[in-house]
Amino acid sequence: MAEGGEGLAAVPEHERILQEIESTDTACVGPTLRSVYDDQPNAHQKFMEKLDACIRNHDKEIEKMCNFHHQGFVDAITELLKVRTDAEKLKVQVTDTNSKLQDAGKEVIAQTEDIIRCRIQQRNITTVVEKLQCCLPVLEMYSKLKEQMNAKRYYSALKTMEQLENIYFPRVSQYRFCQIMIENLPKLREEIKEISMSDLKDFLESIRKHSNKIGETAMKQAQQQKIFNVALQKQNNTNMGRNMYVTNGRIPEERNEVTSTYAFEEEDENEEEVLTVQDLVDFSPVYRCLHIYSVLGDEETFENYYRKQRKKQARLVLQPQPSMHETVDGYRRYFTQIVGFFVVEDHILHVTQGLVTRAYTDELWNMALSKIIAVLRAHSSYCTDPDLVLELKNLIVVFADTLQGYGFPVNRLFDLLFEIRDQYSETLLKKWAGVFREIFEEDNCSPIPVANEEEYKIIISKFPFQDPDLEKHSFPKKFPMSQSVPHIYIQVKEFIYASLKFSESLHRSSTEIDDMLRKSTNLLLTRTLSSCLQNLIKKPHIGLTELVQIIINTTHLEQACKYLEDFITNITNISQETVHTTRLYGLSTFKDARHSAEGEIYTKLNQKIDEFIQLADYDWTMSEPDGRASGYLMDLINFLRSTFQVFTHLPGKVAQTACMSACQHLSTSLMQMLLDNELKQISMGAVQQFNLDVIQCELFASSEPVPGFQGDTLQLAFIDLRQLLDLFMVWDWSTYLADYGQPASKYLRVNPNTALTLLEKMKDTNKKNNIFAQFRKNDRDKQKLIETVVRQLRSLVNDAL
Repeated sequence: MAEGGEGLAAVPEHERILQEIESTDTACVGPTLRSVYDDQPNAHQKFMEKLDACIRNHDKEIEKMCNFHHQGFVDAITELLKVRTDAEKLKVQVTDTNSKLQDAGKEVIAQTEDIIRCRIQQRNITTVVEKLQCCLPVLEMYSKLKEQMNAKRYYSALKTMEQLENIYFPRVSQYRFCQIMIENLPKLREEIKEISMSDLKDFLESIRKHSNKIGETAMKQAQQQKIFNVALQKQNNTNMGRNMYVTNGRIPEERNEVTSTYAFEEEDENEEEVLTVQDLVDFSPVYRCLHIYSVLGDEETFENYYRKQRKKQARLVLQPQPSMHETVDGYRRYFTQIVGFFVVEDHILHVTQGLVTRAYTDELWNMALSKIIAVLRAHSSYCTDPDLVLELKNLIVVFADTLQGYGFPVNRLFDLLFEIRDQYSETLLKKWAGVFREIFEEDNCSPIPVANEEEYKIIISKFPFQDPDLEKHSFPKKFPMSQSVPHIYIQVKEFIYASLKFSESLHRSSTEIDDMLRKSTNLLLTRTLSSCLQNLIKKPHIGLTELVQIIINTTHLEQACKYLEDFITNITNISQETVHTTRLYGLSTFKDARHSAEGEIYTKLNQKIDEFIQLADYDWTMSEPDGRASGYLMDLINFLRSTFQVFTHLPGKVAQTACMSACQHLSTSLMQMLLDNELKQISMGAVQQFNLDVIQCELFASSEPVPGFQGDTLQLAFIDLRQLLDLFMVWDWSTYLADYGQPASKYLRVNPNTALTLLEKMKDTNKKNNIFAQFRKNDRDKQKLIETVVRQLRSLVNDAL
């Protein structure tokens, strides 16, 4: 039963395997067959049995199928055999027909081939025409590009390149020639950039060369415009008076020396056309280059290059020539090239957009202005000629006005002009110092003689002198001052005019100009003229007569200062009553010079007295006096009398002071002669002789050599000598010692030390010259008296210490 059950189970499994074998590809049969061997024992045998049974079943079915279709197959074969004969006939007929047709179609085929070939050629031609029509505009544009390059129309060439790239090349990009053109365009662009940059460099070099001419033209036009404005202003102000020298801070041209001049070359009178910067420089290269770089999208590179190169040129332009300060032409070239540079930059600023900006030009101008000011400050310091400094000032004014007209700030230049004004004043002072020295050297230091009315009027026209007494005198007559006075007065006025020149066009008010003129004049008086006067007074060859004349001259110059103030007032039209008006310091200047001259008179008088004193030849051991004054002293007194007669033209106090000083110096010198340490012995006879000389001095003092002394004022100069000599002459020691220190003392002016010194000189006199020789019987008592007096005098001296 168990085996029967297993057999039943195996049969369906074998059927399944057979079905898989029949329905599966041959490549997959292996795993199915392997499962037959993996089953139970005898499975293979059973499977083979089942396989044989299956094969038999299929054979039966095939046999049934063949039996079913056999009759139809036989019928079909029979039909084919019948058709074969007809087919062979048909084949022969077709072959004949084909041969005939082939023979007949050969000509048609040949013509057809010709037609096909023509149609192909026609189609190719049409295609070529179409392609050529598409390429022709490209070639025409490229040819146009070449023509533009040859004609140097680079901006148009770049536009043509843009059209080729954006419109034409995309249509023919498949062609090789198009690729060649496309590859060539960058090279053309680089070529255009290089050519444009070369043109720009040529342009920069050109404007560098033409800067002087451009600047000269611009400055000339600015000066002409300024002259026109001044003329118009003068015409509008004619009702304000013709005597006004200053109007609204500007100085009219009523005096040629004050008129601003600028030494440009004169233009042709027939020249009608006014040159501009465009007439002098061709700006097309910079426009083209800017447009080209803008089209190329490299505008920033161009701007940076242009600004960099212009900054380099600016540094070159601002670099002065070493000898620039020697001539005005050097300054003119310096200014014109700077003006030319900034005129070009201003033109570029206004005709281009973005190449230069206002901020850039302002920065460049500020840099240039600092350099200009430094250069002018350095080079102007070497200028010692006031005319050159004045021309430099005029150049700076025109330079500033020109650039101000182009919108550049120039306030710092006008500030610099104030520094240069101080230097101009210094150069004027140096120049006028030479003028004054020359005047003093040529002056004969004597009153001006006039022989007739014409000569008198000439002097009066030069110098404001008024003296009714002199006018009453008949000719010939003399002015009290010397020839140098009117010359100095004229030169001071010329100095004022010269100072006034610098104030023109400085845009300053009349009050400021008035203040500048007065300050400059004060410097001339207090420093230059005062120094020249002091040097003149100190010269060794100037004698007492010349010193007297100098004092007289300074007096008249001092009086003329008010006329100088009026002269400045007429120039500036500023009243002297104005609160801030500066006064002239001429009064103090001439007073100081006069005081110096007076002091020099005192000094020279004293020196002359010393010269006479040195001629003294006293015999200090004489026993008896000569009975008359010494010869040197009489000569000295005669010299003093003649000298003081010359002092009659001096102010009274000066003559009195000189006389008093001379007498005091003479008294002091005589006193020093007595007390000289080298003098060891003095006899009574010498004292008596010395007393005779002092008496002559007192007689001279009492004769009033100079009027104006009250009483015996002049004699008091010798009071010290008189009391000392009286003490020794009368030998009144008891009175001197008793009254010493009393206000009413007879010998109040005798110093104990002086008396002691002289007494000791007399005590040591040898016996043959002893003052007590006539009293030999009393020698001992006298000697004791002298020793007693000496001890008492020493006691007084020690008490005084």
